[in-house]
Amino acid sequence: MITKFIFEKWKSFEKSELNIDPLTIIIGTNSSGKSNALDAISFLTRISNGLMLTSALQGDGIIPPLRGGVEWAAQKPGEIFSIGLSVIVDESIEYSYTIECSAKQNRCELISERLERIKYRIGRKKMESGRIRLFWTDQVSEGSPTIVARLYNEKRGTPRQLSRSNSILFQLVGQKSRVEIQEGVDQVINALRNIFILDPIPSHMRGFARLSDRLDPDAGNIAGVIAALPESARVQIEAVLTEYVRQLPEKDIRRVYAETVGKFATDAMLYCEEQWGEKEGIPIVDARGMSDGTLRFLAILTALQTRPPGSLLIIEEVDNGLHPSRSHLLLKMLREVGSKRKVDVVVTTHNPALLDAMGTEMVPFITVAHRNPKTGASMFTLLEDIKVLPKLLALGPVGRLTSQGLIENSLKSEAAN
Repeated sequence: MITKFIFEKWKSFEKSELNIDPLTIIIGTNSSGKSNALDAISFLTRISNGLMLTSALQGDGIIPPLRGGVEWAAQKPGEIFSIGLSVIVDESIEYSYTIECSAKQNRCELISERLERIKYRIGRKKMESGRIRLFWTDQVSEGSPTIVARLYNEKRGTPRQLSRSNSILFQLVGQKSRVEIQEGVDQVINALRNIFILDPIPSHMRGFARLSDRLDPDAGNIAGVIAALPESARVQIEAVLTEYVRQLPEKDIRRVYAETVGKFATDAMLYCEEQWGEKEGIPIVDARGMSDGTLRFLAILTALQTRPPGSLLIIEEVDNGLHPSRSHLLLKMLREVGSKRKVDVVVTTHNPALLDAMGTEMVPFITVAHRNPKTGASMFTLLEDIKVLPKLLALGPVGRLTSQGLIENSLKSEAAN
């Protein structure tokens, strides 16, 4: 599982780390760097699936461009950025991966790349017992279309000439190499490919959807994904959807389900059975009559239940469209379902009600995105690392502190001293 991302000279970041927990909450004011970090993660996911570095930034006709494309990928006035991550397989093995690129003249090219394996000795105290470079790259000449990667051989590395247009990591997938290299490449590639950035768009969820085995990033095919599941899995997922969604409205939702439609049963629609008070009959409402907040909630819950164990689900503005009084329910759902399915979740939020619902027990899992007042660079700081946090919490819960700007002001004061 991914435990950390590192951003260096990427967009608004000078150098900062984002730690990943089972549930990671990122807070911060507008333009603090939250979306820039998610763009970096999206970049890594794209190149792990084979997109060329340039296409991963500026799009390729099917994949939309990242904000700013190639021109704004590197922190200005520079042209070079690097992004890294750590992947833990178990308590004794960790992989560290970093890719460094140049972004200029509407082209992104590889400058350097490396993958390391770190082993630990587990005892009373976890201690590093060995570290090897599985692959690394030689210095590259300006304008060269290729780069020399050196593959671990217990000596100086076996040279292999590869393209600068794609990541070395992707180019080594399926290639014959030492077992240690294959295992490391597979672990990191799988971790990156199991990142899912969800941006539910309710208007896309209201129509009929083709049957599918994979949820789209906008959740527009939610009905098709649920209806395509084997009956036992579909019944189980619909039961969980109903369990949580019936707690959203004042009316009684008896059941949430998806059903195939049409002569050939290749499309599906999302439905819910609802009832007000003692009225006779159970009206059935399809997705066209559901609220935006309900559809977004269903999309998040479906993503949690359909992602493979060990994956990472990322949701920007997780509580968008949800009434503040339901913040406790949203938090409960994220923690319970994510933990049960072993899916890590990263969310961003501006909602004070959601932060207040977390209480002090969630403080270790809250990260603040903010700007260095001296340099303007984006930074991530764990909320629990703020020196004056105990005094701040004495003034009120986290949501209130955020809405009053007290957390950001404290970070500015610490940076100034």
